[in-house]
Amino acid sequence: MESRITVSRKSPADVQQRQVIVKLDGEPFAVLMYGETATRVVERGQYQLRFDNTWVKKTVEFTVAEGEHVTYNVINRAGRFTWWMVAALGAGPMYLTIERESAQSSTIIPTGGSE
Repeated sequence: MESRITVSRKSPADVQQRQVIVKLDGEPFAVLMYGETATRVVERGQYQLRFDNTWVKKTVEFTVAEGEHVTYNVINRAGRFTWWMVAALGAGPMYLTIERESAQSSTIIPTGGSE
């Protein structure tokens, strides 16, 4: 069974500004603009996802089981003074929130009986 990793950027809380660069174990995975999703088939094992919006970087480490579909949602969000700084300086800090969805597995477990 194949395992997959999906990263999406679709939260209504996202400011819909700037790209988020995603790397899987140091290798390019995706460059996500608001509304985009990227998926990759992987072997089971331990991985590291690195998220970078060119202002803030965050890293998550996780394990993928055989047949598991690991899904992360990345949110590019504004801070308290972001919009003031954007108005005054033309740029301001954007922060990252990374949320892992509950585990999904394509493993089918037989119930062992008939009704």
